[in-house]
Amino acid sequence: MSKLPKANKELGQHFLRDQKVINAITTDWKEEADIIIEVGPGPAILTRKLSQHSQPLYVIEKDDRFKDTLLEYVDQENIYIGDALEFDWQGFIEKEALTNKKIWLVSNLPYNVGTILFTQFLQIPQIEYMTLMFQKEVGDKTYLRDTKNQMNGLLFLSLNYFNSRQLLKVPPGAFSPPPKVDSVVVSYHRKELPDISINNYKSLNEFTRLVFSMKRKQLQKVLKSKYSKDYIEKSLASKQELLEKRSEAISYTDILFMFQALENK
Repeated sequence: MSKLPKANKELGQHFLRDQKVINAITTDWKEEADIIIEVGPGPAILTRKLSQHSQPLYVIEKDDRFKDTLLEYVDQENIYIGDALEFDWQGFIEKEALTNKKIWLVSNLPYNVGTILFTQFLQIPQIEYMTLMFQKEVGDKTYLRDTKNQMNGLLFLSLNYFNSRQLLKVPPGAFSPPPKVDSVVVSYHRKELPDISINNYKSLNEFTRLVFSMKRKQLQKVLKSKYSKDYIEKSLASKQELLEKRSEAISYTDILFMFQALENK
């Protein structure tokens, strides 16, 4: 691999250099997707491999230093230079006639905005598949692991909309410059019928924020900050035992039940 450019610390750049990890990411959903979109391609480390697939490839990159490098692998009209946080996804999907296409989104997410971008991606129904690299502490919150008390708001949203699994763990030495923390690559496939529709995303997100705002307190105390005692007891009458639990210790189905009972009338 050619010499990598200097990373921009303000943009949270860490360039991947481990070929095993690169190959795992860039082959994850290559047989299933209609379109590939890479967010934050940087110096085209993943882009090189992704451009070898048969699907059209689009990239969204904030750092304009990399435009010439990306042009070696991506058609100019498919390169969008700008902040992914401000990207007009619906305008892009309509412009490129992607409404009925299955998009595979690939990204080595900047650590400082990984959660924000992930929640944006959840809300775009055309994104059928995702292969995302996170700071491990964040990525581990988006898929089920064999551990106790792992439930959190991000995990509930992820499980509602996607089937997810850990693809591989990535040590700091796989990057240049090496970050101070471990990373993880997670693979996602959107559910055809989520338990809660994407149309209810705003209220669902607000509800999970409430439930996990004080995750070590009993749920009856947490819920009282929004709902009356009588309404809580009446709505959750068939599962009163939930009120004595802490939010981090409850299950996906528990949260689903509470949301449908309290909010999704």
